[in-house]
Amino acid sequence: MTATLAPSGQAATATAATAAAPSPSVLEIRPFDAPLGAEVLGLDLSQPLSTADFSRIHRAHLDHHVLVFRDQRITPRQHVDFSRRFGPLQIHVLKNFQLQNHPEILIVSNIKENGEPIGLGDAGHFWHSDLSYKDKPSLGSLLHAQELPAEGGDTLFANQHTAWDTLPLALKTAVQGLRAEHTYLAKYEELRSRSPWRPKLTQEQVDEVKPVVHPVVRTHPENGRKALFVSEHFTTRILDIPEDESKALLGELFEHSARPELIYRHQWQPHDMVFWDNRSVTHLAAGTPDHLRRKLYRTTIEGDAPF
Repeated sequence: MTATLAPSGQAATATAATAAAPSPSVLEIRPFDAPLGAEVLGLDLSQPLSTADFSRIHRAHLDHHVLVFRDQRITPRQHVDFSRRFGPLQIHVLKNFQLQNHPEILIVSNIKENGEPIGLGDAGHFWHSDLSYKDKPSLGSLLHAQELPAEGGDTLFANQHTAWDTLPLALKTAVQGLRAEHTYLAKYEELRSRSPWRPKLTQEQVDEVKPVVHPVVRTHPENGRKALFVSEHFTTRILDIPEDESKALLGELFEHSARPELIYRHQWQPHDMVFWDNRSVTHLAAGTPDHLRRKLYRTTIEGDAPF
């Protein structure tokens, strides 16, 4: 059964001032009753964040993989500044959905203005790890709620460390040392054919997202744990084995990696900021009814080349 977060009160966060007075000692990390995830309570991202509190958040992110900061009434600049404390930010290939004056922010939205979409409305349609199609995939993503629907719009996260730990021995043996291709274009035309959110890419954009190769099982560079690193959205084939074997093996891995016992289901509340580790989890958008408005702002932090 998929784990669901029950509302638990006001939470908080941290902002991005580099020289900051220490925050009051009220920071609390509250793990969810779920296969991953925790709330961060007692912080406000619009206020300076002490080095000690930042260290605790960093540690909690490594331990729990998904952090939820409640009721964060922050500006896009504060969102960007906080994200940058974890590393350089990556710019999404769909430049038309950048927030004005903040190219680091991708608008995730099903809203149309004057008949045109303002954001990427079908983001997260398939299980994936953000920007796994880059040489240096995303370390983590921070998604900040701006406008939420009255129903739907949940986001699911699956723990890929546990997926690896629970993989049957025969499968573990089969995938050891294998590499797989990831490409942004894997399902792009399929999505484009049935939604207004995917513009035709220019040659320059296509060149920006050339296929890359990563290990099927990666080692987290900070916590040292192994995790499955394939996804139904971006992983197209396993190298150096026959095509039919690749397809069958990926099918088994995709199914195993999204089992209900690995999943935390996030039910969004107003002004939530959710920060997940793309090296540890995959995620999926559960969908929003077409007649209801949803808008969120996303930053992505550059990571390391997987090994």
